Amino acid sequence: MSTSPTRRVGEVDNRAAYLGFGLAYVFGHGAAAVSEGSDPLLDLPGWLPITLLGIGLAAGTVCATLAAVRAQRGAAKPDALTGNLLGASWIIGFVALFLAITGLTSTVDAPDLPSMLWPTGSGLIVGLLYLGEGAARRNPLHYALGAWLALTSTAALLLGTPGLYWVLTLAGGGAYAVATALEHRRLTTARDAR
Repeated sequence: MSTSPTRRVGEVDNRAAYLGFGLAYVFGHGAAAVSEGSDPLLDLPGWLPITLLGIGLAAGTVCATLAAVRAQRGAAKPDALTGNLLGASWIIGFVALFLAITGLTSTVDAPDLPSMLWPTGSGLIVGLLYLGEGAARRNPLHYALGAWLALTSTAALLLGTPGLYWVLTLAGGGAYAVATALEHRRLTTARDAR
């Protein structure tokens, strides 16, 4: 007999998405952390960290999209509209990030700027979007994860490379691991409260 918690309409089960994104942080940013800088720990091909990150982010994105679509089934029109607006926010956020980084790198002569801004800026955008989603869906775990990602990703900029990759790997990947573990409890508690 399965002990999987049932969910209410509009409730998003984030476990698979958190796991995918967490693995992206640990393996993608982790590979960058150990292979970049003036004295890297490992000599990895330059394409490997971004490939590992991309695979994990793709898996997490697919899982997050499927979970959001499942949550929309049977939702009332106002809840469906909230879900659609939150989904569009992701596109808008990352287009804005692209424009900001492209503008900065075209006007500032700093060759390392894109490699610093893309991972930290992405963490900031994801964190802010999680804050909004957590508030809209009344999900304190998602909200707390968003706050943590936004703050640690931007604070990582203070360290430059490869330090920022270590922060993203440990603080970001670790936060996703904790959130993955706590999500089952959150869903069970929400089910029991009904």
